[in-house]
Amino acid sequence: MFVKPVTLDSIHAFGKETIADHLGIEFTEIGTDYITARMPVDKRTHQPFGILHGGASVVLAETLGSIASFLCIPDSANQHAVGLEINANHLRPVKSGYVYGTVRPIHIGRTTHIWDIRITNEENKLVCISRLTVAIVNADRRQ
Repeated sequence: MFVKPVTLDSIHAFGKETIADHLGIEFTEIGTDYITARMPVDKRTHQPFGILHGGASVVLAETLGSIASFLCIPDSANQHAVGLEINANHLRPVKSGYVYGTVRPIHIGRTTHIWDIRITNEENKLVCISRLTVAIVNADRRQ
């Protein structure tokens, strides 16, 4: 499914000095149709009550889906993947440790991609379910 050769190191380098880097998101596994990353649950990702901020989960989900879409675009010099819509259902709180997100395709079309992102805690219990729609646009239309 991914049309570009990719390594964990190349994905990490791509995300340097971005929100994903700031939040400590680390890519941990790449399969033929999925990518997994982990994110710490700490002062960077807490909300005021000391639990994982829902927005941080959404950042993890969109980061995974955006990278996955980028890897599916055959002509990334002339096309870009941009988020169009994201939703998230937050199912259980997490106070510390790591959460793990895995992205898998629902639909890979010519102009849109739709991704399912499942975020779990260290006990593999579901924390958040997210769906991301990505638009594939011409590079000169990004503005």
